[in-house]
Amino acid sequence: MKRNKSTVSKAGSYREIGEFWGTHDLGEFWEQTKPVRMSVSLEPEVDYYGVEHELSEKLLRVADRRGVSAQTLLNLWLQEKLSATKS
Repeated sequence: MKRNKSTVSKAGSYREIGEFWGTHDLGEFWEQTKPVRMSVSLEPEVDYYGVEHELSEKLLRVADRRGVSAQTLLNLWLQEKLSATKS
């Protein structure tokens, strides 16, 4: 981190910034702030698919026996099946 990265706290490290804001309130420094523009992408990184209840129950049991989450097991199985399938 560059020296004096924080303009308000004059801190030289992320730890120092955290310590500063742990004991100060932004309201004390509001006049030093300025508007900013930013964008955030809220698109999910996963897709959800409906699974029949009985299949889901079987999946949960098998995953439990193998000591992994149902999500992990399902992703592994899908990856194996799709790798074996020609596009």
